Amino acid sequence: MKAYVFPGQGAQFVGMGKEIYDNNPEAKELFERANDILGFRITDLMHAGTDEDLRQTKVTQPAIFLHSVILAKSLGEEFKPDMVAGHSLGEFSALVTAGALNFDDGLRLVAARAMAMQKACEIKPSTMAAVIALPDETVEEICAKVGGIVVCANYNCPGQLVISGDIDAVEAACEAAKAAGAKRALRLNVGGAFHSPCMEPARAELAEAIDHTKFSVPVCPVYQNVDALPHTDPAEIKGNLIAQLTAPVRWTQTIRNMIADGATEFIEIGPGKVLQGLVGKIDRSAAVSGLQ
Repeated sequence: MKAYVFPGQGAQFVGMGKEIYDNNPEAKELFERANDILGFRITDLMHAGTDEDLRQTKVTQPAIFLHSVILAKSLGEEFKPDMVAGHSLGEFSALVTAGALNFDDGLRLVAARAMAMQKACEIKPSTMAAVIALPDETVEEICAKVGGIVVCANYNCPGQLVISGDIDAVEAACEAAKAAGAKRALRLNVGGAFHSPCMEPARAELAEAIDHTKFSVPVCPVYQNVDALPHTDPAEIKGNLIAQLTAPVRWTQTIRNMIADGATEFIEIGPGKVLQGLVGKIDRSAAVSGLQ
């Protein structure tokens, strides 16, 4: 069974999407439609902008979404997923490619999500950090003991967990993790504490946009970040998508559940190869490939 997976923020690179824009008229048409919907030429920033341009949340999130979704659409009849999943932002790409959301609505939600998250980051400085080579349970215990807001945000693969929260609390948790034997515990270059209670203002804002958007039954199960389980019911999908901003990304559990449910081949669609690496670390026997 084929499982398609879609990357999240951090996978962007200058020049992304240019090849398919230049060589595929249908892809070019979708990119131009996206420029109109967004109200600025995101394609110019994707194809010939700077790293700094692409790091702006309002650019990064729609850029990765567009690259992923348009690549999937370019496959035409070849794109026949048995199941899909996306890492954080990638969940929106998964939902659109599986038919739970249409292209225009998906892009509008991603743009709204990016702006809401940007605003939440500006309300109070916050951050994230990667903790390497400690058991998940140990990191969870450390976060529970540290004062202030700090939680496990991304369960990426065994031995790689991202924590998120107030700057002081994250730094204290990093020190405690190193003392507990972590190989590394380092701050990430991100705008704020994604997938933590610090994103509550963004969650509330995005909830309204999601509530007013039509969702359909997808062509295959969508494994969602919040519970790592397959969903096809539009109401459940909406509820999980709203909860996603303040809840952890359970990627390790998602991949394991997909394999348990019959996934034999994982194909990452979108910029970079991050998810291919994570899937390989979660299950070394998994067949992994990608389309960039």
